[in-house]
Amino acid sequence: MKKVLTIVAYIFLILLAIITVFPFIYMILAGLMTFREATSIPPTLIPASFQWQNYTEVFSKAPFLQYFINTVAVSAITTIATLITSLLAAFALTSLNFKFKGVVIAIMISLLMVPYESIIFTNYNTISKMGLLNSYPALIIPFLTSIFYIYYLNTYLRSISSTFYKAAKIDGASDLEYIRKILIPMSKPALVTVGILTFISSWNSFLWPLLVTNEKKYRLLNNGLSAFTTESGNDVHLQLAAATLTVIPILIIYLVFRKEIIRGVAKNGLKG
Repeated sequence: MKKVLTIVAYIFLILLAIITVFPFIYMILAGLMTFREATSIPPTLIPASFQWQNYTEVFSKAPFLQYFINTVAVSAITTIATLITSLLAAFALTSLNFKFKGVVIAIMISLLMVPYESIIFTNYNTISKMGLLNSYPALIIPFLTSIFYIYYLNTYLRSISSTFYKAAKIDGASDLEYIRKILIPMSKPALVTVGILTFISSWNSFLWPLLVTNEKKYRLLNNGLSAFTTESGNDVHLQLAAATLTVIPILIIYLVFRKEIIRGVAKNGLKG
């Protein structure tokens, strides 16, 4: 009976893996098809000949290189800022004593329940009144920190004994020295997890850049996919080729750092 359950479990996992991976594989293959093959019904699964020129056409039809540079810059700045602000805030909530600390934590938890869509127009009005529409700061400022990652790091840092902080203070270390020399090395898995997830979220951003930018030179990769939509229809094969270029960097980052992500999440779940 145990063998049968094991076999069924493996079959179930294989089916789920196929369902999950198939759209990515098809996206890559369709990006190498002709327009007719990409739009045929029933769908063509394997192109008759690989159309590598689709990728050249992607860059010639839209300023895709500019979109890529914008996305890398915005994602990198957002990730670094989120790591710094989230770590400092989490350290304050974990190690420092101040009035209304419990109230601050309660407010943070309540704000986690507020959906992003309900505040996006408030953020838009704020950016508009600051005169920052159609600019790089408009893409960055609202995402310089994250309440979710502050709470996540706060939970993670609680697993680190307060003895380290007390010993560092006795030795005359400042709070910043303690953070730099002790806290960061000890919380590396959580910081890597926060950094990667923040980078991926920023990389995949679509709605906010669409709201605050009107000029192509400020657009990000996901917004650039609309460049292959015309009044006569969509260049589906080019859209899928561009989508492949958009997804591949994220897949590489995930595959390189997947162990750190799992380690950070697992430790947080066990000791938080």
